[in-house]
Amino acid sequence: MSTPTADLAAAGVSIWLDDLSRTRISSGNLAELIETRNVVGVTTNPTIFANAITDKNNTSYDAQVTELAASGATAEEAVFAATTQDVAAALDVFRPVWEKSGHVDGRVSIEVSPDLAHDTDGTVAQAKQLWAKVDRPNLLVKIPATKAGLPAITEAIASGISVNVTLIFSLERYAEVIEAYLTGLERAHSAGIDLSTIHSVASFFVSRVDTETDKRLSAIGTDEAEALKSKAGLANARLAYELYEQKFAEKRAQDLIAAGANAQRPLWASTGVKDPALPDTLYVTELVAKDVVNTMPEKTLEATFDHGVVTGDTITGGYEEARAVFAGLADLGIDFTDVTQVLEDEGVAKFIDSWHDLLTQVAEGLEAQR
Repeated sequence: MSTPTADLAAAGVSIWLDDLSRTRISSGNLAELIETRNVVGVTTNPTIFANAITDKNNTSYDAQVTELAASGATAEEAVFAATTQDVAAALDVFRPVWEKSGHVDGRVSIEVSPDLAHDTDGTVAQAKQLWAKVDRPNLLVKIPATKAGLPAITEAIASGISVNVTLIFSLERYAEVIEAYLTGLERAHSAGIDLSTIHSVASFFVSRVDTETDKRLSAIGTDEAEALKSKAGLANARLAYELYEQKFAEKRAQDLIAAGANAQRPLWASTGVKDPALPDTLYVTELVAKDVVNTMPEKTLEATFDHGVVTGDTITGGYEEARAVFAGLADLGIDFTDVTQVLEDEGVAKFIDSWHDLLTQVAEGLEAQR
């Protein structure tokens, strides 16, 4: 008997889990999800680690916190030590997946500090530090697609670091991300780095686009506005896939691929449904195409496994319909450029808040041990 997650994998979608904790690794749960839910990767962010490390029922970090307190570590050093240890352990669990997939999947992401979102040099320095510390070939270092992040992406790729570009909301910024990736590959090639060892995904956020757009449609309140609700997120992602197809078919990208490079795969992030009136697998089953990644919170993964209906490619035939959605939004006066900028600013701010909450709680934990 095939399962919906197996059907999704067969359709070309790599299923990654949007969560990680030390308990998930040590209990065998992560290995079980690989075995039973077709999970082939993991993404993390500051909020995920904040939830794991500060969970009062989770004692798996206690011994390390005690040890770090005794060594006089700062909160930031302690978080760095704990998160890199978790990611390294998860990467080891995924090593067989990495080998079996020809080094495409079996990936785990770790994010540079959100405080560096507008600091190019700081981002590059920390990307190199994380890459060296974790020291696993299947790592992805997450760098946000802010204006300051773009040159950092190029520099990291040029140094041979595999990158998960995160917080992409607009097609315009996505085009800049692809440009940053290709430029980095060209520099790596010139430096004699084996291009086949460099991998990247471009994380395009989906449900948050609907949340912000639908709020503006509700304020308009007409029948035309109501008819466009919950359509912008899927339309935006589908047009992102079209852009991916176009850019990586061009001679510049094809020359790099001929030299051993990998295409930068689109990744669908923020795929948990925020509106309870919507199907809980909407941002999974409606975004199926070959060579994409869908990173899901566990609730969405389980919903997909339980009742997801996978009907094959639900992206490439929908480009004109997607353009019609944006034409409709424009006709209603919705400034989608403003929507995506608001979402980027909010996304950075949320991760910074989570990061500082985590640092505060870890600092209190260290102090209690001293």
